[in-house]
Amino acid sequence: MKIQPLPPLNSLVAFEAAARHLSFTLAAQELHVTQGAISRQVRLLEDYLGKTLFERTTRAINLTPTGGQYYETVRESLQQLAHATGQIRHWQGAQQVTVVTSTAMASLWLLPKVAEFQRDNEGIDLRIVAYDHVRDFNRLDCDLALYYCRTPPKDMLVTPLFSEEVFPVCSPGYLAKHPDLQEPQELAGCTWLWLDDPQRDWIGWPEWFQRLGLVAPKPRHRININSYSMLIQTALSGQGIALAWSNLIDDHLQTGALVRPIASALNTDAQFCLLEPHGRASSRQSVKRFRDWLMAQLPSSPDVVLPSTDA
Repeated sequence: MKIQPLPPLNSLVAFEAAARHLSFTLAAQELHVTQGAISRQVRLLEDYLGKTLFERTTRAINLTPTGGQYYETVRESLQQLAHATGQIRHWQGAQQVTVVTSTAMASLWLLPKVAEFQRDNEGIDLRIVAYDHVRDFNRLDCDLALYYCRTPPKDMLVTPLFSEEVFPVCSPGYLAKHPDLQEPQELAGCTWLWLDDPQRDWIGWPEWFQRLGLVAPKPRHRININSYSMLIQTALSGQGIALAWSNLIDDHLQTGALVRPIASALNTDAQFCLLEPHGRASSRQSVKRFRDWLMAQLPSSPDVVLPSTDA
């Protein structure tokens, strides 16, 4: 028996993402299309159904009662389809390891190291996916994930990699132009490289001063950048002072490409963590070998596994 009626699949995918985020903009970012494309696909689906799925205002969208009911059905159906497809396709079989992490951790910490692993493990294929705006770690389709966590996510095995230490850095050339820097307040005379991404929970300049017990001064200049990797690259090129996370930029400090203009540093309870989804085949030898290698890259591999919390 023919299955009908069926709406356009692309419209269902666009609708599910928009309904989950309650944002056409975030749905577009996730699906790597324009906001207009999401809006058109949702409108196409509404025309096909003859029902309005979203209440639209100038500042927000919300699901209508019909949209809410339809979203639950669409979400469950797409999840079942994705699961079945994944079981059939499962990229490169048992000898692949999929690692999801942020662009910053991928470019600054992980990628410079993986050549060594690949040289010693030629039979294992690594798939590294950089994804910044994670709302639910449990939805990540991966074997392992590497992320900065202020609070350990629910229902995952969480192993701390290294603690958070945050301090200012700049290029030697930039420091030469400001040779008398000694105290944090004196940074006001510099250009601050400002991570301008409201979806990150990384510490910014005002919070850094506040948590050191200081009043944040107003910088002479600031450059807003929405990518941490680009922000560090801007610091390397001598355009200002950035807040840096130890371990992520240790290589640049060791080579002298970046220096610490003042000694002040902030240490918090947050961690960069290895996240492992429950229920995945983490016992696969390929995943175990990569995990063991990864832990060996740490200055001192932690032995403590943080429990998941409901916080």
